[in-house]
Amino acid sequence: MSSLNLDDFTDLIERPDAGVRRDAEAHRESRNVPPGALGRLDELGEWLASAQGAAPVRPVERPRVVLFAGDHGVAGLGVSARPAGSAAELVREVLEGGRPVAVLARRLEVPLRVVDMALDCDPSTLPEDVVRHRVRRGSGRIDVEDALTPEEAEAAFRAGVAVADEEADAGTDLVVLGDVSVGGTTAAGVLIAALCGTDASVVTGRGGQAIDDLAWMRKCAAIRDALRRARPVLGDQLALLAAVGGADLAATTGFLLQSAVRKTPVILDGVVSAACALVAQRVAFRAPDWWLAGHDSGEPGQAKALDRMALEPLLDHGVRVGEGLGALLSLPLVRSAAALAAELPEKRQPEKAEPEGPEEPQSPQEHGSPEQPGRAEAAGGQAPAQGAQAQERASRPESV
Repeated sequence: MSSLNLDDFTDLIERPDAGVRRDAEAHRESRNVPPGALGRLDELGEWLASAQGAAPVRPVERPRVVLFAGDHGVAGLGVSARPAGSAAELVREVLEGGRPVAVLARRLEVPLRVVDMALDCDPSTLPEDVVRHRVRRGSGRIDVEDALTPEEAEAAFRAGVAVADEEADAGTDLVVLGDVSVGGTTAAGVLIAALCGTDASVVTGRGGQAIDDLAWMRKCAAIRDALRRARPVLGDQLALLAAVGGADLAATTGFLLQSAVRKTPVILDGVVSAACALVAQRVAFRAPDWWLAGHDSGEPGQAKALDRMALEPLLDHGVRVGEGLGALLSLPLVRSAAALAAELPEKRQPEKAEPEGPEEPQSPQEHGSPEQPGRAEAAGGQAPAQGAQAQERASRPESV
């Protein structure tokens, strides 16, 4: 009998601090750039402040890339452009710094962590810190058999929880979440179709390394067959992950839920992390408030899952390589939002005009007679000239 009760996450997960978000909005309104002028950066800054529980928001100083890795037996049906069981090669390239996500993480100075959950290789060929959470070698062929036993599914889920705790305890303030898998998008498509109540063809994409039409039809058929096996266990999310998920997907789901418990914000990558997030949402409805969708990978299943969770991708660059790259590309955007929210100066208040002193009194000559002050000025300044002409007439002799 399992001691793991997923319902506990509903009580453990709280929403980000709404009061802090209001404080962040008020802080933003007092800055010298009008609210709304920075577009979605304003929203990002306020979301991050509420997740941190601090207004103004603190900078993102200790992010981390976390990739869960595994092979899927369904890849043996030819549903992927890569050969079945070859995810370990990708992991080695990541660790050696040769994959795109490794290059960008190095450039952005973000530590990168790979967690082997079900790679189809000898564990001795990989570093100990990579393989120490491994549950099994490869996952079952989900169109005809369960991906995991119930015990393996629980172990993988608990491993994801443990990794989330390790990251939170290490001071990680934001996680960029991705996967390294072969056949993983097929398992993700089954989960999304099952939870969204849709047909296999609606969620079947072509993967990171695009497959041809024949491979797409094989993938669609595999998702359709696995979907029949998924529907009877829709009410039990752990059983669903065991039936049609995989060790890496079960671990990712546990990681997402425990990250929300520990109030660690997460940026989701592609269709695999979106599928796991959708499963996690069914466990705890508040959990998606702690996640961002990093980018639009072009996978129809991802779009379906994000729409169900009301998450809008930050970027749309057509990046399909997976491995957390698209999510990592959005990290500078999140950091920029935090910097602007925290460092923009306040609006300048208009300076008050100094009151003028009392006017000096003018002499009567300037104003004319007391009865008619200012008559000379009213006459356009001609009074002195008229007086001179009168004196000249008085000095002339009168004509006979």
